[in-house]
Amino acid sequence: MEKTQTNTEKVTDTNEGKTIAVISYLTIIGLIIAYVMNNDKKTDFGAYHIRQSIGLAAAGLALGVVGLIPVLGWIVSILGTLLLIYMWVMGLINAMNEKKKPLPFFGNKFEEWFKSI
Repeated sequence: MEKTQTNTEKVTDTNEGKTIAVISYLTIIGLIIAYVMNNDKKTDFGAYHIRQSIGLAAAGLALGVVGLIPVLGWIVSILGTLLLIYMWVMGLINAMNEKKKPLPFFGNKFEEWFKSI
């Protein structure tokens, strides 16, 4: 017997996916919470934004390491931080607007690198 999905179930899935997606952009703790929430009830939309957010976190960590280098590292770190803030805002806006749009510059790479998540 085939189970049919009603409009109410689709709306609930969309809302849960949107909630998970938005939470994933709110700090590292939010990313962990979103990951755990998405493990309970897998949503494609939530997983997509979790991968994008993991990419942002990894890029932030890399910038932190580069920032340890005197002068040149500081300059790269400052410019990179501005870029990360821009990418974070774009990701959060996409999550709130229910869009599966990759982040500027590295979003497609984040999808490729973290596809197993």
